Amino acid sequence: MSLREMLGKQPKSVTSHVGGRFVGAEGTPIEVVDPAQEAVIALLHEADGDEVDAAVAAARSAFDTGPWRGASITERQRVLMAIHDRIMDHAAELAELETINTGIPLTQTQGMHVPRAAHNFRFFAETINQLGGEAFTQERDVLSLVTHEPVGVCALIGPWNMPLGLTAMKIAGALAFGNTCVVKPSELTPLTVARLVELVADLLPDGVLNLVNGRGQVTGAALVSHPGIDMASFTGGTETGRAILTALAKGIKRPAMELGGKSASIVFSDADLDYALDGTLLGSFMNNGQMCLAGSRIFVQRPVADAFIERFAARTRNLKVGDPLQRGTEIGPMINRAQSERMLRYAETGAGEGARLLAGGAPYPGGNRGFFAQPTAMLAPDNGLAICQEEIFGPFATLQVFDEEEEVIAKANDSDFGLVGYVWTEAMERGLRVSSALRTGTVLVNTPIVRDLRTGFGGYKMSGLGREGAKGSRAMFTEEKATIIARGKRTFPAMGVSG
Repeated sequence: MSLREMLGKQPKSVTSHVGGRFVGAEGTPIEVVDPAQEAVIALLHEADGDEVDAAVAAARSAFDTGPWRGASITERQRVLMAIHDRIMDHAAELAELETINTGIPLTQTQGMHVPRAAHNFRFFAETINQLGGEAFTQERDVLSLVTHEPVGVCALIGPWNMPLGLTAMKIAGALAFGNTCVVKPSELTPLTVARLVELVADLLPDGVLNLVNGRGQVTGAALVSHPGIDMASFTGGTETGRAILTALAKGIKRPAMELGGKSASIVFSDADLDYALDGTLLGSFMNNGQMCLAGSRIFVQRPVADAFIERFAARTRNLKVGDPLQRGTEIGPMINRAQSERMLRYAETGAGEGARLLAGGAPYPGGNRGFFAQPTAMLAPDNGLAICQEEIFGPFATLQVFDEEEEVIAKANDSDFGLVGYVWTEAMERGLRVSSALRTGTVLVNTPIVRDLRTGFGGYKMSGLGREGAKGSRAMFTEEKATIIARGKRTFPAMGVSG
């Protein structure tokens, strides 16, 4: 019997993990659904305020009195590498579970999601051995030392579109710098994060890694407003991020936010068009198009626009939609029916605003089950259309034609978001010039989605606050402390001496 069949017959019970043990199986559970089959595969037991209190208390106790905060770099490295190995030992199971829960094709969860989750722990094991403090001697008789200390109890809230890889990035960073944490995955896709906690619980002291589950308005709200946390890191939608920022501000808690995107992908006429076509398709439709860094707002320079757009539309119509567990599937289902219907409404909106449908725009034919939609491409006459400005979060690309470099830079920057930009050109000086002009946290020149974890990842404008990566995560998960030491007796005014 396959894992999908097993979960369909006996849905998995997903509970909180607090202080080293799994707890909380009371109340009405939330159904977790396989988006390809519309079958219930898990019953999620929602953590209420009391359960969140217990998780934060366990994390606080572990931070204040446990061994992890004061563990040596060598010891933390050993544990992080053990977590890496544990993930890779269970890679096949985790990839299949991620695909069943998210609808992301198995080739992508096997090839990217699970290896990335494991690599996060290896990366931070290496990073903490390389990042040091600083020393300054501006005054001859004063030595200033800058050190970085763990921030404390971290609330880590993961997304539903790449739950294992992106949540693991937060966990690895928080643990590497000596923190304890309370993790809340999305209630839509909790299975791989819950399984990760099961797999690694014995590698960490009790209370260092805690898990709570539930909806954002219940469990998430209780967590980010809790006075016992020291910071919160969130990846997800901009509106939810705004609500979390409001809650954190009341307690003067530190935020780290990786939010939405509407990334421009600029194809100049001197680009290698075959290569750019492959790259823009991958950048638009990988992960079922459900990516904050999707390059789904495509600008093509006029001399090559007709040929490029025709080929892009044909390739979009040719994408293989189907069961994400089947080899060869390129596009799986949307996460739920609401997301599928929302995407299709944007096709109607675009048509009403004057955009021309090039491909898709309808439910996927022939399927009686699953939240499938046809990959969609539309030619937009203007960058101000809703389909060009609002994050759709599905396999939906817009194409626009431009003439001059200055024009396309202005259009690319005409967005509330600023997460990623893509540039396709054979002229490297143009690539560098356009990169410096784009108001985004990352620019990729002549390549689709690539992450170098040594660099920071985050956005300008409404795409977030802070950066994840080596130094960015250190800034996120530590407090910087200056220690000023006098190297001998200094001369300074004596106050209060009688004349």
